[in-house]
Amino acid sequence: MKSTSLVFTGDIGFDKYMNKRWEDENLLSDEVRAFLSSCDHLIVNVEGPLYERKEAEATSGVLSLVHSMDPKVGGFLESIGADIWNICNNHIMDAGPDGIYATLENAAAHNAVTLGAGKNEADARKPVILNEAGGIGMIGVGYQRACRKAGEDTPGCYSWSDIDAIRESIKEIKEKCRWCIIVAHAGEEFTALPTPYTRQRYLDYLEMGADIIVAHHPHVPMNYETFPGKAIFYSLGNFIFDTDYQRSQFNTETGLFVRLDLNEDSFSFESFGIKIDRENERIIKGEIPSIFTDVPENEYEKLAPLAAKMFIENTKRQLRFLKPEQFNNATDEDWYNNFYEPLRSGRVPGETLDFKIIYPLSLKAEEGAWKESSLEGVKDFMLRQL
Repeated sequence: MKSTSLVFTGDIGFDKYMNKRWEDENLLSDEVRAFLSSCDHLIVNVEGPLYERKEAEATSGVLSLVHSMDPKVGGFLESIGADIWNICNNHIMDAGPDGIYATLENAAAHNAVTLGAGKNEADARKPVILNEAGGIGMIGVGYQRACRKAGEDTPGCYSWSDIDAIRESIKEIKEKCRWCIIVAHAGEEFTALPTPYTRQRYLDYLEMGADIIVAHHPHVPMNYETFPGKAIFYSLGNFIFDTDYQRSQFNTETGLFVRLDLNEDSFSFESFGIKIDRENERIIKGEIPSIFTDVPENEYEKLAPLAAKMFIENTKRQLRFLKPEQFNNATDEDWYNNFYEPLRSGRVPGETLDFKIIYPLSLKAEEGAWKESSLEGVKDFMLRQL
């Protein structure tokens, strides 16, 4: 085929409020189903193992963040045409090695290939190759530490920090294919624009030769950024995913699909807004959120401090939800000490939750450079969360 189309979705988690919802034939509205059917390949992020396990006894705090799905979800994914499952994410190992092994078997049983994680390092790094539009090679990568890295003989994910290996993967793909697409499970949760280190990581991938990056994990829609012949989509938000943890934040009921239309020479894209109807736990057509716009570097530099300030406020909200006894009455000094704690859970310096970078950047919002931005919809999106 000289041309092809790919639809990418955000996060899928069929537990918590979405448990058993795959059984409802009306889960997806007709408009949503029609867009998902408008492509040659559907790439979904399966946020957790498809594996029979007991529900976690705790329904609050950090144990509420453990995810797994009924194996029957595989049949639902096949029914909507999902033939490529990204399983490189921070929940795929929630049921241990047995969970990922079962998920790999489930995907194969439902005529899908997997991306970004596997039984070992070589398996996780193996690209998905499509012999269409001049050739398309896809790899999946995930942030550290939560996307648990595969080893030589142990299951897990392709780490977004394995720079030399990723450079080699891109080189090998580009030697055979016109297009290299990276599906990334990374970026900070509940933010609007990427942190400087997240954006730089994706720019590095483009510099290595990748053409398009499609990301998820933040659970909210974010901006995109285009370059001649290349693009980065920083977050598609949620698709089928609804928890109390999500509901404690802004915009977790909204998401996007992105369809890439590729030929041997160029690509274009179309977006489709979705919304979780929380009254009925259905996925319906929604508005394209104002944050989903092209934010070039000059605008990003103006807006990054405001985005950091918004992210700090949402992080405080997150911590109050997860650890109310510690943070409900936190003082400014408590917050400062938390953000600068060297061993803060989840922090990877210069890569993930690095508040020694984010917090000082947030203070620069008071200088007001963001007011000079012409992207009024982006500013409004962030200001409504402060």
